[in-house]
Amino acid sequence: MTVAPAFEQARADGRAALIGYLPAGFPDVEGGIEALRAMVDAGCDVIEVGLPYSDPVMDGPTIQAAAQRALDGGVRIRDVLHTVEAVAATGTPAVIMTYWNPVEHYGVERFAADLASAGGSGLITPDLTPDSARSWIAAADAHDLDKVFLVAPSSTDERIGMTTAACRGFVYATAVMGVTGARASTSDLAGPLVARTRAATDLPIGVGLGVSNGTQAAEVAAYADGVIVGSAFVRCLLDHDDRSEALKALTALTEDLARGVRRA
Repeated sequence: MTVAPAFEQARADGRAALIGYLPAGFPDVEGGIEALRAMVDAGCDVIEVGLPYSDPVMDGPTIQAAAQRALDGGVRIRDVLHTVEAVAATGTPAVIMTYWNPVEHYGVERFAADLASAGGSGLITPDLTPDSARSWIAAADAHDLDKVFLVAPSSTDERIGMTTAACRGFVYATAVMGVTGARASTSDLAGPLVARTRAATDLPIGVGLGVSNGTQAAEVAAYADGVIVGSAFVRCLLDHDDRSEALKALTALTEDLARGVRRA
């Protein structure tokens, strides 16, 4: 199940898609699935399931803390795939956000086959570039999976062209030079990056830059096809020890963000 229909539906609705992220296994496997289902019910169009990793070079302290809790709880790739399967069962496309080493260790072809079997849509690979991704591109194409690579403000036009040509599903525009994390204001680098990327591809462009509320989501949705939110969702769960209160906060945040992408 590719992510394309979710973006097409959002476009038909005259809005951007809302893309929500949580690491699998946080606060535990079943609790994470319950949280992701709440996000789907409250308005997320696409779900990113994070594969917890011990050396998360792109992630800020919020996501690092959640991923470490998942690792300390014993989460494994089978739990990540189980989480993807649960999300896909809702009819909402689920992609895995992962660093490359766990995939290579698991076996690229095996990972692609198991992800497809779980109903997953594809991978976002922040530390894998298309010119180093021959094995993943082949496996993804063989199993009809989306390949989401990243562009950044530092990317040259040539690099953007090469990267977008290798993508399928959408292009991930990371508009902050640094680690992930919710921010008080959006980046002035995002709009120009999306414009440069749009000149190179017809694929939807999702922007991740620390969005934490509906007002910021509306700002990004004014020029992007997708608004990616991660740390703000994770923070809801970190800040609430009571499971029911955490889900209420998560639902309220998702609804606020969903209103934001609709009023842009």
